[in-house]
Amino acid sequence: MSHQDTIDAPPAASTGTAAPRRHLPAWLTGFGAQVIAGLVVGLILGFIARAQASDVPDADSPWLAQFLDKTGSIYVSLLKTMVPPLIITAVITSVANLRKVANAARLAISTLIWFVITAFFSVIVGILVGVIMKPGSGTDIEASSAAEPSNTGSWMGFIDSVVPTNFLGLGASASSDGDISVSFNVLQLLIISLALGIAAVKAGKSAEPFLNITESLLTVVQKVLWWIIRLAPIGTGALIGHAVADYGWDALGSLGKFVLAIYVGLAIVLLVIYPAVLMFNGLSVTGFYRRVWPVTSLGFVTRSSMGVMPVTQRVTEQSMGVPSAYASFAVPLGATTKMDGCASIYPAIAALFVAQFYGLDLGFTDYLLIIFVSVIGSAATAGTTGATVMLTLTLSTLGLPLAGVGLLLAIEPIIDMGRTAVNVTGQSLVATVVAKRAGIWEKDVWDSAGEHGFDLEADDEAVASDEDATTVVASTPSTSDGATVTADVTSR
Repeated sequence: MSHQDTIDAPPAASTGTAAPRRHLPAWLTGFGAQVIAGLVVGLILGFIARAQASDVPDADSPWLAQFLDKTGSIYVSLLKTMVPPLIITAVITSVANLRKVANAARLAISTLIWFVITAFFSVIVGILVGVIMKPGSGTDIEASSAAEPSNTGSWMGFIDSVVPTNFLGLGASASSDGDISVSFNVLQLLIISLALGIAAVKAGKSAEPFLNITESLLTVVQKVLWWIIRLAPIGTGALIGHAVADYGWDALGSLGKFVLAIYVGLAIVLLVIYPAVLMFNGLSVTGFYRRVWPVTSLGFVTRSSMGVMPVTQRVTEQSMGVPSAYASFAVPLGATTKMDGCASIYPAIAALFVAQFYGLDLGFTDYLLIIFVSVIGSAATAGTTGATVMLTLTLSTLGLPLAGVGLLLAIEPIIDMGRTAVNVTGQSLVATVVAKRAGIWEKDVWDSAGEHGFDLEADDEAVASDEDATTVVASTPSTSDGATVTADVTSR
């Protein structure tokens, strides 16, 4: 009897002490929910700051508006600070990893071809939306209100920007008041990094220490970026709040038709063109968008393809089933050169807006030029927020007034959110499509991700908890945050 009691006692005690615990759904507590909450709070704070400013119109900006502006600027600055080291380490490592993939040259060419295909259809959508909706007709905005664009683009300037002027692609400029600012050229950094990566691969074993150090640095850089991305709910609230407080409904009142046209074009690409590409290649549309949602939403609030790149790459590997060796090449390349939102849809609609606003007619040749500039010149928008350079490049090619750019600067933050969301979604799309067509797509990873989904916080915890398991595949390079991603993929 006592023996039976000894056996049965633990279950009885366990049953008596265990109390049912209710957990909120993951979609209410996850990182995505935090970002949405930050968005809502930011909107509320923005309207409050706007109301404060309207109460005292001649006074300086209210403290709340200044606080939102400063907080948002700090968040964007943190993201931009990590762009140069991220490009250098990610591109060099991705070139090195690509050598481990069969038919690497064929994969690289296929990636570029699909970049061109999606950009072509995106700019066609932009032209059609601009022609049908006529966003530049009947606007009540005054041409004299156009602001002076801080950056302009031309073909000669674009060619000059391709050639690095120094090892890190750094540049300095002085303002009229004597302030000196230092900036970096993403395109030059990309070219320098590609050259270093190819040279390291050609050097063979003697360059292995260099590649190992670069890979370790990439892991450190991505870890810092993850910390910054964790601040996205705060940054989101500040950026949205500042946009509302600064612009309110005034800018939308005069340019609302243009904003609507941009978002209609973005929606068509996101919900028609991309699904058509997925179905053509035998991929589930709903499955893709369920998996890519963390990337799309984060791109919307951060407005930086490079800042979101670690999330894009991790989702592409862990949720889309794209092998790490190829994803670590395709995603960084896409983050710097594939810009369907900024380089295809936006310049097409904006160019038509400027032509319609000034009463200028465009011919068939002009439309062909828009397509050419959008497809070929997408690298001009490389990686940073905003597409002013791309628009001025398009307008100068068509011979349209560059002053038209200044008309659209007021609503730049509003439309840039949607553009970046399309950019990052397309970057993951192309990598998945090319992997599927090349026969390296890992369907078991895709299916597994469909069951448990992707959670930023849970995934980061898994990296820390599975540290011991990574030693099994320590010889396999990984550009993700920790080697667990590689271990997880290869084990399947």
